[in-house]
Amino acid sequence: MTSRTVAVEHRSPRAPGRVTAALDGIVTLWYRDLLRFFRDRSRIVGSFAQPLLYLFIFGSGLSASMGRLGGAGLSYVQFIFPGIVSMTVLFTAIFSAVSIIWDREFGFLKEILVAPIPRWSLAVGKALGRSTTAMLQGVLMLSFAPLVGVSLAPRLVLALLPLIFLTAFALSSLGLLVAARMRSLEGFQLVMNFLMMPIFFLSGALFPLNNLPGWLTVFTRLDPAAYGVDAIRHVTLPGAGPALGLTLFGHPMTPLTDALVVLAFGALMIALAVRAFQTQE
Repeated sequence: MTSRTVAVEHRSPRAPGRVTAALDGIVTLWYRDLLRFFRDRSRIVGSFAQPLLYLFIFGSGLSASMGRLGGAGLSYVQFIFPGIVSMTVLFTAIFSAVSIIWDREFGFLKEILVAPIPRWSLAVGKALGRSTTAMLQGVLMLSFAPLVGVSLAPRLVLALLPLIFLTAFALSSLGLLVAARMRSLEGFQLVMNFLMMPIFFLSGALFPLNNLPGWLTVFTRLDPAAYGVDAIRHVTLPGAGPALGLTLFGHPMTPLTDALVVLAFGALMIALAVRAFQTQE
């Protein structure tokens, strides 16, 4: 028996244990985030305040001025409804990363970093937990669809779930990447406000992304949230028509191509977040 064979046999029993530890860490962090979410009812209720303000006050105020949109003659409130759902996901996913700052302040993050689990499982577990809570809040926003004249069949809701989760995961990973580099709550809030508002306003949540100036069109196509909003709008408003959809290099985007773009962005962000956590001290 060669020395190489002995080394392989010596290492092989440890591999399953390491994988199991990583999975345990991911599930534990995911469950912790869900538990905190369901226990904090004021957070659930409060998260709807700003989206409902945009939907019923901002949307109703501009509805008469905007007229009908798209081939199906949508009202402005109906048009922005998918954008408001995406807004709920965006705000929840990004700002939930503030828990990393709190965990660092109270020493919980240091305990996780020295635990016998791979550090990449910390980033993945946090991203999955935040994505799930953001998805749940986005799904709850769908319950307001009848109030704005949007009809959602059960099959459409089922089709929306992976799109909402994928968007939430990509944005949660972005928030984790920023939070991993921050050392103060004030610094995190400053950076997040600087990033979040352009991401939201350039996503097409509040206005169609066609017929924009060339320089503004470039920024909207660089916004990852624009593809998530477009995919959600395609499924929520199937009669909106291509005039209200997103195009890339002159080609109309579909929910599948939108999802692939969001997936690529999310994969990049979680990879960078994993790298950031691996260099934590």
